Amino acid sequence: MYNFEYYNPTRILFGRDKLAGINQLIPAQAKVLITYGIGSAKKSGLIDRIKTILGSRTVLEFGGIEPNPRYETLMKAVEVVHRESIGFMLAVGGGSVLDGTKFIALAAGYKGDARDLLFYGFRPIPFEMVPSTVPFGTVLTLPATGSEMNSGAVVSYEHGKYPLKSELTYPRFSVLDPTLSFTLPAIQVANGVVDAFVHTTEQYLTFPVDARIQDRMAEGILKTLIEIGGVNIAEPGNYDARANLYWSATLALNGLIGTGVPQDWATHMMGHELTALYGIDHAQTLAIILPALLDVRRDKKRAKLLQYAENVWQIGDGSEAEKINRAIENTRSFFESLGIKTRLSQYGIAADQIDVIVGQLETHGLTALSETGDQTIEISRLILEKAF
Repeated sequence: MYNFEYYNPTRILFGRDKLAGINQLIPAQAKVLITYGIGSAKKSGLIDRIKTILGSRTVLEFGGIEPNPRYETLMKAVEVVHRESIGFMLAVGGGSVLDGTKFIALAAGYKGDARDLLFYGFRPIPFEMVPSTVPFGTVLTLPATGSEMNSGAVVSYEHGKYPLKSELTYPRFSVLDPTLSFTLPAIQVANGVVDAFVHTTEQYLTFPVDARIQDRMAEGILKTLIEIGGVNIAEPGNYDARANLYWSATLALNGLIGTGVPQDWATHMMGHELTALYGIDHAQTLAIILPALLDVRRDKKRAKLLQYAENVWQIGDGSEAEKINRAIENTRSFFESLGIKTRLSQYGIAADQIDVIVGQLETHGLTALSETGDQTIEISRLILEKAF
């Protein structure tokens, strides 16, 4: 196991009727900006419920944060923060709203061109760049990204998606009430299951470092998602199934299973380009890339793929090659059982687009991916070809 430091200051309010707890956690004198997406939180009455809970506080709203939040939209919110002297923000929605609010908090505290914040990738943004941010909490309505309990975000700008993180962008608190997601469309629930699943595999399907606790936790998350993924779609009001999805998605990316282990993230980096180019939902790009990547990289990931086959899918018979084949096929079949297509061709993308996608990877410097940095652009091309 590698050396590591772990820090996570986010308070979690989990379960039914926990929304009222925000009244004790937001300063009584704070001017609050509620951020949300394209309208569902507003139409459902959730925003009005929150405003009632916040009582006499001055509350402003900023809606319209897109899926894959755009820099230009977020900078409009930064203007509101400055103009209205906002003292606290409350993000209400799924991962895109939460990610966008993290960027708003950072950009509001940065004195230069906020686009500078987009180019740090997985490196933490230095404290000297942003010495302070507007504090914020979250109310999660779509379990998927884990953004409710981590410091990361992804922001879209021009034709790219840019990851960023800072210790200043951990939420002060997050409300995880599974009932707030009962009315989600089935495709969004399916996307959430896939997103949490691939977050876990990015930290698990690498190479062994004898991190047994992290491995067992990752395997537990994966097995739970396999067990309850379909139930969440078939029975949208099943509280226990939805509660397990919420907590699985949070644990998949709150940093815990990634401590002391190598991490890949090539599936995400390649998937980001598909979203930027073709508008495919983020989780759906992961479902396209992961099975193909595991197939192409099977020799590199052999030991962990065998562990995955045996411990997650309970594949005990056959040769090593047969076990790996079945584990990869089971992964693809699981995604498809949720209603998620797993081939580029199923999204109307022609084979001649591979050159375009590869060009985007090169443009964004994504030429040395994987847990060891050995996934060249040529290997990425093979993965894309396998994904058709």
